[in-house]
Amino acid sequence: MTVRDNIDLTPIPSQTVGPYFHLGLTDARSISCIAGPKIPGERVWLTFRVLDGDGVPVPDAMIEVWQADSEGRYVDSGPKEGTVPGAAFRGFGRMPTGEDGSCDFVTIKPGRVPGPGDTLQAPHFNIWILARGLLKALCSRVYFAGEPANADDPVLALVAKDRRATLLAQPVPGRSNAWSLEIRLSGEDETVFFDV
Repeated sequence: MTVRDNIDLTPIPSQTVGPYFHLGLTDARSISCIAGPKIPGERVWLTFRVLDGDGVPVPDAMIEVWQADSEGRYVDSGPKEGTVPGAAFRGFGRMPTGEDGSCDFVTIKPGRVPGPGDTLQAPHFNIWILARGLLKALCSRVYFAGEPANADDPVLALVAKDRRATLLAQPVPGRSNAWSLEIRLSGEDETVFFDV
């Protein structure tokens, strides 16, 4: 008899990623501070709230954020001159959502990065969302409502005008440099997700 003979090879359901990604990738591995306090740029606080198709908060989703620095450079993609000693710019964050479906990040406003055909993209965050019931991560972007560069962004231009609002973080009333975005996984006002 081999060890394999004692293993139950009963198939398990594949409809969900289960809670394991959340438990293994958050807690000690959560990163809410994407840019340390010494990093040059406009400091911003960004809150996400994930809702399901019925508008109910998703308390066990995980959001990852990637961004460029204030000069439009991604980590390890540009010269290191001018780096402030002791500063920490990760360019990446990861947080689980709480009972109300929300999570917070502190960072700097990203600079404009090159786009196709010698264009510049508007300041934005790239986001990746995992949650129970999803077989694949959802990829999207977050832009700043009222940002003049949004009008010329080549990626935002690919999104139908009546759907662009789902990608626009709104200023939080009464809080300076604080922005929020509701991510709706399905249903009415579903967030635009990109097939990448």
